[in-house]
Amino acid sequence: FFEEAKLIGSLVSMSTRERIKAIQKMPETMKKKREIRNKVLKEITEKSRRHRNQCDCCAQCLQRVAVSYRRFRNTLSEYFHLLQLWQKTLKVIGGEFGTGVLSYFIFLKWLLTFNIFSFLINFSFITIPQFVAATPNNLSFMGLELLTGAGYFQETVLYYGFYTNATIRKTEKGASYNMQLAYIFTVGIYFVICLLSLVFSMAKSFRRNFINPQMYSGQASKLLCTWDFNITNEKAVKLKQKNLSTQIKEALFEVNREVLNFSLKERFVHIVIHLAAWVASLGTAVAACAGVYFLSIHNLELFMNEHKNDLENQAAMLVLPIVASLLNAFIPFFYSWLGLLEKFQNPRHQIYVTITRNIILKISIVGILCYYWLNIVSASESHCWETLVGQDIYRLVLVDFIFCLLGCLFGEFVRRIIGTTVCVNLGMPEFDIARNVLDLIYAQTLTWIGIFFSPLLPGIQMITFSIVFYVKKVSLMMNCQPPRKVWRAAQMTTLFIFLLFFPSFVGVLSVIGVTVWRLKPSKECGPFRGLSSMYAAISAWVEILKNYSGSKWVVWIYQNFFESALFFFILSTILLIITYLYWQIIEGRKTMVKLLREQIMNVGKDKMFLLEKLRGLPTARQNLSVP
Repeated sequence: FFEEAKLIGSLVSMSTRERIKAIQKMPETMKKKREIRNKVLKEITEKSRRHRNQCDCCAQCLQRVAVSYRRFRNTLSEYFHLLQLWQKTLKVIGGEFGTGVLSYFIFLKWLLTFNIFSFLINFSFITIPQFVAATPNNLSFMGLELLTGAGYFQETVLYYGFYTNATIRKTEKGASYNMQLAYIFTVGIYFVICLLSLVFSMAKSFRRNFINPQMYSGQASKLLCTWDFNITNEKAVKLKQKNLSTQIKEALFEVNREVLNFSLKERFVHIVIHLAAWVASLGTAVAACAGVYFLSIHNLELFMNEHKNDLENQAAMLVLPIVASLLNAFIPFFYSWLGLLEKFQNPRHQIYVTITRNIILKISIVGILCYYWLNIVSASESHCWETLVGQDIYRLVLVDFIFCLLGCLFGEFVRRIIGTTVCVNLGMPEFDIARNVLDLIYAQTLTWIGIFFSPLLPGIQMITFSIVFYVKKVSLMMNCQPPRKVWRAAQMTTLFIFLLFFPSFVGVLSVIGVTVWRLKPSKECGPFRGLSSMYAAISAWVEILKNYSGSKWVVWIYQNFFESALFFFILSTILLIITYLYWQIIEGRKTMVKLLREQIMNVGKDKMFLLEKLRGLPTARQNLSVP
């Protein structure tokens, strides 16, 4: 029996052809060979069944693991979705007021993430090490410093002048921390990350809303394929219905928009009105910049006064930010009134023109202030001109935040009271998207400029943006009505990001570049005291690295990139080519949309012609009628 089992085992391991030949060569009777063959086949069948059962068990286990992982991933994504900031609030706003108003709140949330990230890295790599080498503050706190940013705050980690230029060591033999390199590299890396994030977000939004918008906003897909059948809550169902209804109305407005044909006289009148509006807006911006410049000179004289820590002089320093905020608050209302006089057919065009005028005003004011800081303040006899610039930016940010809150109270609330009680024909106001978005860009531009002079300024802006979100949300729900003309504003997000990139972020990089490369730091304060320029700290560090063989790759990168004019020339050329291609794609899309619209109109005319012809033909019943 043992020998037979061994024989069957050896035959099972053979291939079919070898097994047949081995059985044929056996010196056994035909009956015995058949029995051996049947036993071998039976063993093969049982062996394959056992193997299949094992495989099925493994497959079932793998399938169970995959299903469990998929369920865990879906549950985790649902929890992360619930943890997303203001997710439910954004859905309510989108359902009630449309994507135009929603784009403002999405943009505000996006800017808040920038400031949270900036505050975390500045606090981690700049502020925390400074606490080790910090000296006690002997100034008294009087309360007015919360508005002026001067006095007690002058000797804190809030400003550039408080940071040391020494290498920080907790113990004599412990690891060292170079504050100069930490300061400049932390700020520099943050701006590089912001640049990449802005370019990526702009490209992603541009592809979604310009290159292939139908992929994301097809009318048929919205109507037939966007309903989530997992929604069972009654409030969630109503919110989803409102949101979907608003999106369909916006899409239909784009399709059914009528193009009015004006006479030659009407076109001439419209052109004259547009030119007059532009002359008035540009003249107002020039006058505002002149006023800000002269007030800036007066502000510097107050600071250079012998009694510069006096309470009255500190309060007088608030004149400049108050005037700048007044100009930024009231001139946009004038621009909105000009937009109403121009009577644009498309509400998007009106918002684009208003945004352009507002960005000219706000960037001009910021440009005048930057000229004042970099050319006048830096050349003054101030003990620490960097701290003075940081205090100016602190006051501008804080007063702009206060005016934003007052604008919600006296602007939208009072306007609602007047429109619903005094003059009912006016009705409730609409949310001014252009003015509010430009306020955010203005505040973020000031924060980016102030990062170098006040490293903790993003933390202050983080708090103000959070408060602004809730205040604007409450004011929107209580004081504003949905837009009278429902229109799709998905492409406005791309415009917002582009305006944040240029001229805001590009201008900030220019200011930081001039500060680091050209201006001489203060002699008695800050991490770069005693140097010819802030960039000299990096040059000195590279000279030290030349003595270490393992760091020669850093020296090579520095010499071939940062000191090479050819590198910056190639980089500028690439940016110009990308900008040119960007505008060419936009123009090509406009041409494509125009041709498609003409084709749709021609198809509509052909359908109307066929319908008229069909109406003139006799019906089937008339043809078959019997006299």
